[in-house]
Amino acid sequence: MNKHVIFWSITVGLGGLLFGMDVAVISGAELAIQQLWQLDSFTHGLAIAAALYGTVIGAALGGIPADLFGRKKTLFWIGLSFFISSIGAAIAPDVNLFMLFRFLGGLGIGASSVVAPIYISEIAPAKHRGKLVISFQLNIVLGILIAYVSNYFIQGIENDWRIMLGVVSLPSLLFSILILLTPETPQFLLLKRNDLAGARKVLELADPNPEETILRIQNNAKQSTEKERLFSGKFVWPLTLAFLFAFFNQMSGINAIIYYAPRIYELTGLGKESALLSTAGIGIANLLFTLLGWYLIDRVGRRILMFIGSVGYIITLSLIAYAFYTESYTFVPIYIFAFIASHAIGQGSVIWVFISEIFPNSVRASGMAWGSLTHWVFAALVANFFPLFTESYGGPLIFGFFAVMMVAQLAYVAFMMPETKGANLEDIEKQVIMH
Repeated sequence: MNKHVIFWSITVGLGGLLFGMDVAVISGAELAIQQLWQLDSFTHGLAIAAALYGTVIGAALGGIPADLFGRKKTLFWIGLSFFISSIGAAIAPDVNLFMLFRFLGGLGIGASSVVAPIYISEIAPAKHRGKLVISFQLNIVLGILIAYVSNYFIQGIENDWRIMLGVVSLPSLLFSILILLTPETPQFLLLKRNDLAGARKVLELADPNPEETILRIQNNAKQSTEKERLFSGKFVWPLTLAFLFAFFNQMSGINAIIYYAPRIYELTGLGKESALLSTAGIGIANLLFTLLGWYLIDRVGRRILMFIGSVGYIITLSLIAYAFYTESYTFVPIYIFAFIASHAIGQGSVIWVFISEIFPNSVRASGMAWGSLTHWVFAALVANFFPLFTESYGGPLIFGFFAVMMVAQLAYVAFMMPETKGANLEDIEKQVIMH
């Protein structure tokens, strides 16, 4: 694989590291925040979900600067938003300012979930695209693991929760610096800037057949127009595929477990320290099985991984629901590790790859924004209302509901999801649009 493409993909994928750290670091701080500001269940859920409501806006709007100013410049500003957010949340004197800075960080999360996969999918050769786009997801789970381990070692220090949140500022600054060393994507240079020389320069570093790739991009552009509207009859099928894929991602309950893992473990009888340590185990399981997904995604394809993940979801969520129903919690940590493994090899590995592939060049940024927006709307709702619903209805009903949703996801994979392994983006466009 080309060394330039690897470096660029890893650099952009580091946006996922910030994403993962920002998402997971709050798990070690959420109980302290509730106690410090005496928050009721709803307000506490709102404070924790503030970042996720920011992701909704970031995801909805992330494609706009990506198309206007470029993938590279947008990623640079995303890094700075993470930096400002982490410092601001760490020193916030009250819950309102805390939520404001967490909301700003959420804007960065939402935008990065749109722009980073677009960048990598446009810079990567077809046969390695799955692996390279999944580097974004690998960095997300690595960021989650780093946050969990960091939380474990920081706990007990005075104002530990503030330090936990401030840690994210360091990789954020590094990310923005490294982005300056990456080029703009050939697709953006050709289709948005009409910069043939610039696109050729990038492709000569990254592509063994630069002229052939330029011709393919140009010929595909002639068959459509840059002014095509995403929300038109032509794109109903990719819009539907992306919406359902992102919807099911959150209806698994993954963000409920990522955000509230220590609380869930404490409900099973584990002490605070053991709960944080077990939460670090979630991060390790997530990383190991995402690595397995990374190895398999361009070998066995996207659909096989989704079949495996869906079945794993159904089994593990049913076991967790039954454990809460019988109040027999001995094996709950194991069930949760298995649930995380199912997520990592299935939805976690495939989501950003698949959604970045199924939209045409002319609407890829806005299509990716649509999928990401759907993902984060439901992520915010789950994170916001999970404490309230758990308090009102209990674990058996909540986790049972998630299990039923995963049966529906299995049907989606079986009857709707196309395989995109190994195909050029332009060929995938014809396959999906002509469905």
